[in-house]
Amino acid sequence: MPYALIVAHGQPSDPDPAEAALARYATEVNGMCDGVTVTSATLAAPGALEVKLQDLPDDTVVFPLFMAKGWFVTSALPKRLGAQPLRVLDPLGTDAILPSLIADTLGDAVTDLKWVSSTTDIVLAAHGSGRSRNPSKVARDFAKKLEELTDFRSIRVGFVEEPPSISEAAQGTGAKALCLPFFACTGGHVLEDVPQELDRAAFKGRVLPVVGELPRVKRQIANVLSQAFGGT
Repeated sequence: MPYALIVAHGQPSDPDPAEAALARYATEVNGMCDGVTVTSATLAAPGALEVKLQDLPDDTVVFPLFMAKGWFVTSALPKRLGAQPLRVLDPLGTDAILPSLIADTLGDAVTDLKWVSSTTDIVLAAHGSGRSRNPSKVARDFAKKLEELTDFRSIRVGFVEEPPSISEAAQGTGAKALCLPFFACTGGHVLEDVPQELDRAAFKGRVLPVVGELPRVKRQIANVLSQAFGGT
């Protein structure tokens, strides 16, 4: 049976919990896959990726659980993979189907809350970067595609590491607002920075799970992994 390896950044300051969380995530995706065995490793856990690679065949596909095709995906990950000829798929955030999946998820959330989308504000809380424009471009491009698919009152984008901040983006939203953390995994930024920024803005809306944790997105990852080996 073919193998797929989900790779995420992890948590350098405390790698073990993130490594365990990703393993649980991979097990969940594995249960949705057709004919593919899914395993995982974080880059932050010392030696975890190298140990996992020892047991994987050369036709294993690697799925980067990242929102942008930035330095970690294009430089750090290939270096860690070494000479093993593994096929690296595009990261989660660049999936062309992602905007429609998120549009449907947001629509369901609005319906469940008995709100109306045209009077609902959306805040995308993204990472950004102080060194590269690529992560913020991915988030902004995503927001534009989401605008084309929906009729929300506003779709605002704020960043942890560059302006505008998440608190600036959330300013002026009312009780009918949804914050979507535009992150692949629930790490320190999502648990600490995003809530702090929303508190600064006196955000009164609801906060959704990160993109990577949404059920539709997990199923899409399973589809991508199955299709990588010719499955449906």
